[in-house]
Amino acid sequence: MHTQDFFPDGTPINHWFYETQMPKLTDFKRPYSLSDYGIAADDQLHTAEIQGLIDHIHAEGGGVLVVPQGTYRTGALFFRPGVHLYVAEGGMLLGSDDVTDYPVLETRMEGETCQYLAALINADACDGFTMFGPGTIDGNGLRSWKAFWHRRAWNPKCTNKDEQRPRLVYISNSRHVTVAGLHLQNAAYWTNHLYRCQYVKYLDCTIDSPYVPVKAPSTDAIDLDVCADVLVKGCDMHVNDDAVVLKGGKGPWADRQPENGMNERILIEDCHYRFSHGCLTLGSEAVHCRNVILRRITVDFAENLLWLKFRPDTPQLFEYITVEDARGTVDNFLHIHRWTQFYDLKDRKDKPASIAHHITMRRCQVKCGTYCQAPEDMTEYKLSDFSLTENQVQWENKGNDSWLK
Repeated sequence: MHTQDFFPDGTPINHWFYETQMPKLTDFKRPYSLSDYGIAADDQLHTAEIQGLIDHIHAEGGGVLVVPQGTYRTGALFFRPGVHLYVAEGGMLLGSDDVTDYPVLETRMEGETCQYLAALINADACDGFTMFGPGTIDGNGLRSWKAFWHRRAWNPKCTNKDEQRPRLVYISNSRHVTVAGLHLQNAAYWTNHLYRCQYVKYLDCTIDSPYVPVKAPSTDAIDLDVCADVLVKGCDMHVNDDAVVLKGGKGPWADRQPENGMNERILIEDCHYRFSHGCLTLGSEAVHCRNVILRRITVDFAENLLWLKFRPDTPQLFEYITVEDARGTVDNFLHIHRWTQFYDLKDRKDKPASIAHHITMRRCQVKCGTYCQAPEDMTEYKLSDFSLTENQVQWENKGNDSWLK
């Protein structure tokens, strides 16, 4: 039995968060191996054949799509309810690097519902969806990374959407999702994007995209977008952007739009960060985040331990956030950031409020460049009940902590 644990506002942490057994192939209905259905690891594109097998499994009442040893190339795949994914040791799903193998459809991207590319792995309204195994899902992103930086050299204002790149995994409108043991690597864009999902577990995954010699731009490890009850445990993250990011909407009226919403009851623990821009990032496309814990992590290097990105054109509330027992090296221990990329108040006459309260950082042993990276003028923020206690922080610059009470 575990000792009763609590979220920062005093809400008990549900027993579901402590059920961390790894899924096994024998836990599920019949396995359907690619090799048994004539799909070969032959460097040919097999999108239609693999999608046909997914649809066949669904029609037969469900089961597990098995990627055996070998490398299988594919474009966008769309999983159906009752169909799971297992990648065996030595097995790899390798994404096509041709953008036309990812159809344009209505999806969720950068805090907005819009037309954009499908991901490599897509699952919508798939309650109980499980992706697992010791194998690899590879986004094959090198071509798109090079194209992005080439385009950025020609047009410095080039946005992420301008150089269209597919995400690796997009799971939406689903409950009781588990991603376990997999190596998720080389995403062309965001690695894992969860939208309107509840009861999600990422267990013992390796999430990896390079920052040298070619930077993999915006390859966030896990983006949580209007999600509740999420556990990220025992994962190894090494990406050229933020590791775990909370999103949920952007724009001057974002809090009134039904497609946007809150992230709540998020627990990230026992993870290893090799490189990232932010260990835990709230924003820049977030409306309301509540009851978030980051604990017992080790950090080889990250630019920010806790990063609060406040958009002056979006109403934002970050509350009851705790970072504890972190160890390692970062540029900034706490970063309060005025994020103005694509700033647009539209027809709103007043500036939406940027609010954060009950933010706790404790028992951390960290070396950093700056203890508190924050604007000199803090008057546009409503910040209260920040508690930085029992930390052993070695900093080169104190930064601006005069606003801390």
